[in-house]
Amino acid sequence: MSRRILQGVVVSHACDKTIVVRVERRVMHPIYKKFITHSKKYAAHDEHNRWHVGDLVRIEESRPISKRKHWVVLGATEEGGGRRGGSAETPAAAETTETTGGAA
Repeated sequence: MSRRILQGVVVSHACDKTIVVRVERRVMHPIYKKFITHSKKYAAHDEHNRWHVGDLVRIEESRPISKRKHWVVLGATEEGGGRRGGSAETPAAAETTETTGGAA
């Protein structure tokens, strides 16, 4: 039997070696045919306390580690790359600040 792999955002890292990941899924309402976002929070094992709030991570189902914890963090997702909304400036943003800064 294959293990499920989910992707979500870290919403808490207050506990030692544990993070809470919010996984969102979109479902269509049966009557109104409108897409609704449902979310669920999973406690996942983070051995090295590496992940922080806002990180986009992938978690995998595993054996029970504690009463609430039966998921393990695999790592960051390819499109997330760890921290979301990092301080790295885009080249277009840096270019606009240079051009507007000189014309005062």
